[in-house]
Amino acid sequence: MARGMPGGMIEVANLRIRFGKVDAVRGVSFTVAQGAAFGLVGESGSGKSSVLRALSGLDQRWTGEMLIDGREQDAKRPPAFFRRVQMVFQDPYGSLHPRQTVDRALREPLLVHGIGDQDGRIRRALSDVSLPATVRFRYPHQLSGGQRQRVAIARALMSEPAIVLLDEPTSALDVSVQAEMLNLLADLRTKRGLTYIMVSHNLAAVAHLCDSLGVMQHGALVEQLSTADLRVGRTHHPHTAELRRLSVDLEELE
Repeated sequence: MARGMPGGMIEVANLRIRFGKVDAVRGVSFTVAQGAAFGLVGESGSGKSSVLRALSGLDQRWTGEMLIDGREQDAKRPPAFFRRVQMVFQDPYGSLHPRQTVDRALREPLLVHGIGDQDGRIRRALSDVSLPATVRFRYPHQLSGGQRQRVAIARALMSEPAIVLLDEPTSALDVSVQAEMLNLLADLRTKRGLTYIMVSHNLAAVAHLCDSLGVMQHGALVEQLSTADLRVGRTHHPHTAELRRLSVDLEELE
């Protein structure tokens, strides 16, 4: 792999992940430019979430090559990595401690990374995700699903990361709030110059947020294409065409 390819914030080459006798990820390679948003789509069990967990440092059982901003990554990551790379999970209720207030949830990453001006940063973070100051001392069960996911996004941004990994960030939300959450993520990407990788089974959500995407099937990345090509049906692999045909939000792609 070429080291530090210009514009390549994330570079993955020949990524392989094996669980027992199962090849969950088989030789996946892709590059994401700085400030870009890249989607990984596929059916359940296709390996897309396994790729994300390996990138995030949550799963160390992988082989291949992985570069973040030109720096080669080992399976075990140093603390500085987790300041630069953050993850937003699918279930906002499960990812927040039920007995911690929003204030505590947002303060914790600041304490871990030794970041000052904690009160000011918490106030700005709530404003950035369009939450009123009144939620600061509430508990997760006192918030709506959309509010909880906004808190989870704010928490991911507290350490001022360059990369945010999104694991089905809207699938646990009501349809009525999914679009506004995607709009929020798009706005934050522009405002902060973030690089995204988003895992989803929802093609319309990926098309809304991402510039390009990779389609996974049985652990392999079978096609990479731009969102513009996806919208007009300019696909090459039969599985991509099938996913597009079966999308319940197909009209949103056109």
